[in-house]
Amino acid sequence: MKEARYYTRNNSKISCELCPQGCLLSEGQTGICGVRKVEKGKLVTLNYALCAAMNIDPIEKKPLYHFYPGWEILSVGTIGCNLHCSFCQNWSLARGDRSPTIEKTTPGEFLDILQERPLRQQLGIAYTYNEPTIWYEFVLETAQLMAENGYKNVLVSNGLINKQPLQELLPYIQAMNIDVKSFSEEFYRQHCKGRGLKEVKRTVEQAHSRCHVELTYLIVTTLNDSREEIEDFVNWVASVDKEIPVHFSRYFPSYRLKIPPTPPETIRQAWETAKEKLSYVYVGNVMDPKRSATYCPFCNRLLIDRSGYRVKNEGLKGKKCKTCGNTIRLTGHIYGEG
Repeated sequence: MKEARYYTRNNSKISCELCPQGCLLSEGQTGICGVRKVEKGKLVTLNYALCAAMNIDPIEKKPLYHFYPGWEILSVGTIGCNLHCSFCQNWSLARGDRSPTIEKTTPGEFLDILQERPLRQQLGIAYTYNEPTIWYEFVLETAQLMAENGYKNVLVSNGLINKQPLQELLPYIQAMNIDVKSFSEEFYRQHCKGRGLKEVKRTVEQAHSRCHVELTYLIVTTLNDSREEIEDFVNWVASVDKEIPVHFSRYFPSYRLKIPPTPPETIRQAWETAKEKLSYVYVGNVMDPKRSATYCPFCNRLLIDRSGYRVKNEGLKGKKCKTCGNTIRLTGHIYGEG
C-alpha cells in the first residue's frame, strides 16, 4: 500500500485525478478501478508492488509488429481496471481480488530477472494483462529504473488516463499498444461502463508524439462492427498518422458477453477497408498469414512474414524496402539483425 499520486481534497471527499472516470470518494470508499481507496483522509493505492502475472512473451503478442520484431519481453501485470468491459479477455485480473497467486515485488527484482535472461529476452518490460495505468506509482518507478539501465518500457493500455499523469510517464515509455474499444461513446458507456472515446483519442494523439504507438480494435459481433464505424475509426487514424499500425482482433465470448465470435469475414472486410487509407493493417485471433504480414506500402513487396509469433525478414535491408527503397515505419531492429 502506498499513497497515490494525482488526487485532491474536495471538502470532505477525495477526488482521484489519475483517469477521466474522476471518482469522488468518501472515507473508506474505493474507486471504479478497485485499487485506489481513501484511508485516513488520503488516497492510497492497494496494488502497489503486487504482481499477479509474469511471463516472457514475444513482443508480437502485445501486439506490437513494428517495435523490435522477433524480440521477447518480460510481461507483468497486477489487478484492477478503470473500465468494466462485458467482454473482458482478462477479467480474472481486471476484476480480481487478492489471492495466494499475487506476490509482492520490487522494480529491482524485475531488473534482476532481465539481467539474468538470454539476450533475446532482454528487451525490457511490458506492463500488460490488466490496465497498467492504474498501477501508476509502481509502473512509474519501475520504468524509471528500466530506462536508467538501458531497457525498454511498453504499455498495453486502454488509453484511459489523464493528460498530466501520462505526460509524466511518457519520457520513460518507448512503445504503447492502445485499445480503441469502439468508435462510439455509447459503446463505452453501455459495454465498458465508463467514459472513453474522446479521452482515448486524446491519449493516442498525445502518446504518438512521444513514443511508438500501435492500435488494437477488438471487433465485437454486432456491437462495433458496422462498416460505418470501422470507416470512422480508419479516417481518424489516418488523420493522426496513416503509418500507425492497426490490429483488428477477433472477439470470442468471454466474461459476461456470450454473443457468437466475430465471423472471420468481418475481420477481413475491416482489413480491406483500412488498407485503403492506412499503411500497416493486421488481423489478430484468426489464422490469416497474408493479413498478418508486413508489406511495403509503396510497391507491395512482402517485407516481414509472420507465422504465429515467428517473424522472418523477407524484404528489408535495415529499415528500407529492398525493392523500392522506401523507408518503413519500424522502431528498433529485427532480432538477430543490426
